[in-house]
Amino acid sequence: MSLLDLTARALADAVQRGDATPQAVAAETLARAEARNPEINAICHLNPAFEAEAEAVATRVAAGEVLPLAGVPVLIKDNIWVEGLRVAQGSRLFADHIAPKDAEAVKRLRDAGAMILGIATCSEFACKGATNSPLHGITRNPVNPDMGPGGSSGGSVAAVAAGIVPLALGTDAGGSSRRPPAHTGLYGLKPTQDLIPYGPSFDEPVWGISVICPIARGMGDIALAMEVLAGIAPDAPDAVRIAVSADFGTGQAIDAEVAANFEAVLAVLRAANVTLEPLDIDWGGIKGHEILPLQFAGLAQAYGDVWQKTPDVFDPVIAQQIETGLALSGVEVAAAHQVSHRMKTTLRGALRRHGFIATPTTPCPAWPAKLSAPETIGGLPAGPRDHAAFTPQINHAGVPAISIPCGQTRDGLPLGLQLIAGPGQDAALLGLAQTLEPILKQVT
Repeated sequence: MSLLDLTARALADAVQRGDATPQAVAAETLARAEARNPEINAICHLNPAFEAEAEAVATRVAAGEVLPLAGVPVLIKDNIWVEGLRVAQGSRLFADHIAPKDAEAVKRLRDAGAMILGIATCSEFACKGATNSPLHGITRNPVNPDMGPGGSSGGSVAAVAAGIVPLALGTDAGGSSRRPPAHTGLYGLKPTQDLIPYGPSFDEPVWGISVICPIARGMGDIALAMEVLAGIAPDAPDAVRIAVSADFGTGQAIDAEVAANFEAVLAVLRAANVTLEPLDIDWGGIKGHEILPLQFAGLAQAYGDVWQKTPDVFDPVIAQQIETGLALSGVEVAAAHQVSHRMKTTLRGALRRHGFIATPTTPCPAWPAKLSAPETIGGLPAGPRDHAAFTPQINHAGVPAISIPCGQTRDGLPLGLQLIAGPGQDAALLGLAQTLEPILKQVT
């Protein structure tokens, strides 16, 4: 058994006990990255100081430091700063950008003994639901390399799913670290807004909705990451009562296999004496796409002048977003802000009534890697953001949510269950997810 097949917690414990060395972990990690990354293109930049970091961790352990992530290799998404490494947001505009300092989340990982393997691919500016970019190309799903892992944190999830690292950081401004885990059989937590410091980093197209997210193969490692990143531990609720909805009240069509899987999930939860109730939520006709002008306008403000001079530099999907943003009026952007506010008040109100909410993480499984979005969902033509119908509301409400694996399609493509909690209820959400983790493994 490889050291890399251990959980992050078990690996750190082995290093702390002296049963394994950080240097041995680093050697196995580099070998596995060399063997597995070419097929999936999850890593865009290896840390040239990785082995030196292993030596430094070994010195700290030998000196008696107790490090919760001792010798654990991690990958960092290509829009989170890692001092001295090339971090480019998947964009040709930043192809030579060297991060001047660590993001606070990266610093906390290092302080806990983690070793930074390198940078994981993402879509340009983390603004597309598939991970392919003009700078780094297509990232593929290790479960089925013909498929994509979703986006924008596709490199982070692909590396974890491929067993290259047990833990990675992603970001999430509309589901980018929940949908990709759902497509690859992983766990991805979107914390309460600002629970984990976001920067220092690049400017965001839309401020106040993006968060740093841990991605792992099990809840134990998600909990460990949150101990390090935010100082919180799971707090399992005494009684579990969850409001459930297959479409989150949006009216979004879902694939038949997703619908059948959700019913199977509800069946195993009822059999485990989990109290379920219908979700009471009324979005007032909001479908979700009404908030997109915020992203388009933000991209236009940041990069519109460059786009006008050199449009071919950008991913065509991002170029279209910038062009659309430049044509928006102030009234249209203000209207999108109003939709964002209504999302927040509506979802927070539902969470006050229900406590926890469960939905499918996505209305469809992974789609072909060459496409930016699925062509159909539920047998109907799909819009470019229909695959993200159940996730951005959580960002605009600023509340925590997690995607956990809950079975797969007949073709073996993973599916995820999204659990949502009220603002600041991250510990309770972690506790609930840990409680449900073994139950959901019964879903076939």
